[in-house]
Amino acid sequence: MSLYIIFLLPCNGNLPEQEENPSEKYLTVDCSTLLPGQYLCSEPEIDESTQEPIDCSREGIASVQCMALPGLSCIETGNRSFTGSTECRWTNGVHFQTALLLSIFFGPLGLDRFYLGYPAIGFLKLTTLGFFFLGHLLDVILIASQSLGPADGSAYVINYYGPRLHVVRLDNMTVRKPRPDWY
Repeated sequence: MSLYIIFLLPCNGNLPEQEENPSEKYLTVDCSTLLPGQYLCSEPEIDESTQEPIDCSREGIASVQCMALPGLSCIETGNRSFTGSTECRWTNGVHFQTALLLSIFFGPLGLDRFYLGYPAIGFLKLTTLGFFFLGHLLDVILIASQSLGPADGSAYVINYYGPRLHVVRLDNMTVRKPRPDWY
């Protein structure tokens, strides 16, 4: 059971006056320099054919509409909304399922390599019957693990919320932040 209490205050008809310039109560900032958590971006619109954001570029960046936290105003637009960017995987129309099925069933004939854009290796697989089936087995493993992709450097077409491989690499540019509890 809920209890609601309503207070009726006497009003003399005078309402509080509105501020002349409401933007004075906002902090005006460059929204391109906001940190994560200081803004919220909407989900990008997904292209049905590529399963990636509609304006995904070759560099792997797509634009999305974002909104700064209440109390912040963007210099670029004069209000809280601005255009941000998100990561995406540029694709050229090569489907992962098609490449894997071609590799499993027609791998000894090299059709998987022709489909991925490697005609020289495809021709070698065709003439040697999949490198005597060892190349066929290796290609099935490489394609299934998404280690072998299209020759143009694009990503496979995989459902947007589907099973994707995200490789985490450790190289000379990786910095490990020391923790105080390390001895």
